[in-house]
Amino acid sequence: MLKFLNSLFGRVVIALVIGVAIGALYPQFAQSLRPLGDGFLKLIKMVIGPIVFCVVVSGMAHAGDLRKVGRVGLKAVIYFEAMTTIALVIGAVLAYATRPGVGMNIDVHSLDPASLSTYTEHAKSLKDTAGFLLKIIPDTAFNAFATGDILQILVFSVLFGSALSLLGSKGQRVSGMIDDLAQVFFRVMGFIIKLAPLGVLGAIAFTTGKYGVESLKQLGMLVLVFYASCVVFVLVVLGAVMRLAGFSIFKLMRYLREELSIVLGTASSDAVLPQVMRKLEWMGVKDSTVGLVIPTGYSFNLDGFSIYLTLAVLFIAQATNTPLSTHDLIVVVLVSLVTSKGAHGIPGSAIVILAATLSAIPAIPVLGLVLILPVDWFVGIARALTNLIGNCVATVVVAVWEKDIDRARAHRVLNGDADFRYVATGAEPAMEPAIEPVTGNGAPAV
Repeated sequence: MLKFLNSLFGRVVIALVIGVAIGALYPQFAQSLRPLGDGFLKLIKMVIGPIVFCVVVSGMAHAGDLRKVGRVGLKAVIYFEAMTTIALVIGAVLAYATRPGVGMNIDVHSLDPASLSTYTEHAKSLKDTAGFLLKIIPDTAFNAFATGDILQILVFSVLFGSALSLLGSKGQRVSGMIDDLAQVFFRVMGFIIKLAPLGVLGAIAFTTGKYGVESLKQLGMLVLVFYASCVVFVLVVLGAVMRLAGFSIFKLMRYLREELSIVLGTASSDAVLPQVMRKLEWMGVKDSTVGLVIPTGYSFNLDGFSIYLTLAVLFIAQATNTPLSTHDLIVVVLVSLVTSKGAHGIPGSAIVILAATLSAIPAIPVLGLVLILPVDWFVGIARALTNLIGNCVATVVVAVWEKDIDRARAHRVLNGDADFRYVATGAEPAMEPAIEPVTGNGAPAV
C-alpha cells in the first residue's frame, strides 16, 4: 500500500477520487480549481517544443546515415496511414451499426451559430490540401516555438537535424550542445511531472462540478459508442499489431499506467509526451527511432481522433436527418485522411477539424457541430488515451521493422522486472539524465 501511495500512479488515482468528490459535494468551489489543471498543461506545453526539437535533432544526428532516417520516417508514415484508415472505417462502421443520432430530429435552423464562431475561424486554413501544407511551414523558426505548433517545430527540427548530420565531425560541437540542452529540459520536465496529481485534481474537479456526477456516467449514446470504438480499436486492432510484433498490448498499457492515468485526468496526451519517450527508450527502443516516430505521430497518427471524426460526422448527419450516399461516405473518409493531420496544437482541435471536414461535404450542415460541443471534453479523454497508446504501439512496430529494439530488455521491462521513475535531484548516468532504473521492489537496478 505504501508503495502505491508513493508512486506517481497512486497519487494520480487518489487525486482523481478526491477531484470527483469535491466536484460532487462542492461544485462551485470545484469549478474554481480549474486553474490547477490549466496551469499544469501550460507548464507542460512550455517545454514540449524545445524537447521535441532536441530529441528529433539529436536522434537524426546520432543516426548517422540519413538514408536510415528516411527509411524509418517512410515506414512510420506508411504505418500511420494504414492505422488512420482503419480507425476512420471503424468509426464509420460503428456509427452505421449503432445509429446514435437517429431519432433526434434536430432542426438545423434552431441551432445557435455563435457558439461555433471561434472554431470555424480556425478551420478556414484547413479546407484544402494547399492550406494544410502552408500551415505546417512556420513564418519563422522562432514563431514555431512561440506558438507551440508541434508540426511546425517538427518540420524545422527535421531540416536542422538533416543539416547537422551532413556536417559530420564539424557539427559535433552543436550536436553535443543539443544533447546537453535536452538533458536540462528533461530535468525541468522531471520537476513539472511531480505536479501531475494537482493538475489532475483541478481538471476532474472542475468537470465534475460543472456537469455533475451523473455526467460522468451517462454522457449519451454518442459518447458510449465512441468509447466502445476506442476499446475495439485498442484491444483488437492494436492488440493484433502488437502480437504480430511479438509483444502484449496489455503489458504495454500496464507499463504506461502512470502516463495513462494522467491523460485520463487531464484529457491531454501533451502532459506525458516527454515521459513516454523516455519510457520507450528505457524499454529498449533505440532513441533515434523514438525521437522520430513519437513527435511525428503526435500530428500524423491520431487514431482516437480519426475514429471520432467519422463517428461524429455521421452522428450529425443522423441527428439532422441528412441522407448520405455511398459517395458521400467515401468523401468523408478521404477528406478526413487529410484534415486529421496536424490537428495537434490547434485550440479546440476536434471541433476545428470537424468544421474543416464538414465544410468539404456540403450535404452535412456544419452547424450540427453545436450538438457535440457539450460532450467534447468527455470524448477528449478517450481520444487522448487512444492517440497515446496508438503512438506507443507505432514506435514499437517501427522499431521491430528496423531491428532497433532490444527484445530481451523489452520483455524484461514489460514483465515488470525493471521499471523507472523520474528524479528531480541527484546525479544520473549521462545516457539517461532524467531517469534512474529501479526493480519491481523499489531497489536500484543492477
